[in-house]
Amino acid sequence: MEDSKKTEQGFIIDRLTNSILNTVSGDSFQTEVIRLGTSDLKHITKNKGWNFNWKQEFDEIKKEVYKLTIVHNPNIIQGLLSVTIEQDHVFMDLLESAPFNIGKHKLYEGVAGNLVAYACKLSFQKGFEGYVAFTAKTKLIDHYEKTLGAYRFKNQRMIIDTKAARILVEKYFKI
Repeated sequence: MEDSKKTEQGFIIDRLTNSILNTVSGDSFQTEVIRLGTSDLKHITKNKGWNFNWKQEFDEIKKEVYKLTIVHNPNIIQGLLSVTIEQDHVFMDLLESAPFNIGKHKLYEGVAGNLVAYACKLSFQKGFEGYVAFTAKTKLIDHYEKTLGAYRFKNQRMIIDTKAARILVEKYFKI
């Protein structure tokens, strides 16, 4: 796929947490990331406040789509991640927090960081030494450099290298 067709990522890393944090109570909840199933698609539509067409992502043969949920509560999706496994890295095609986890009145913090950390974990599992790439919106490049330790590779392409990936994975997954 050509770079020009890659979606520019616009997710905000609100906080790097050990799990996700309830913004009202301050309670921390352990999460799990699992493959999105066909039955999940009816809950993640534009009519329900999601910004992207996740059915289209799900249907693309080269992409793997994952959902972030709270342990023991698999039916409420906190965020979604679509990746493509490339020859030597994981490419994050799309990342989105659930509508109730976006904005000033979000319910949970740490969703986007959790999903990025999962992409890094997947990269280690695939033997890519944690390397993850994505295309950033221009205005968020500095944000990703500061919060994720990513660096700008070319134009809007961002890279998370082994060192930054290890920090994220250890923060979220205690490996």
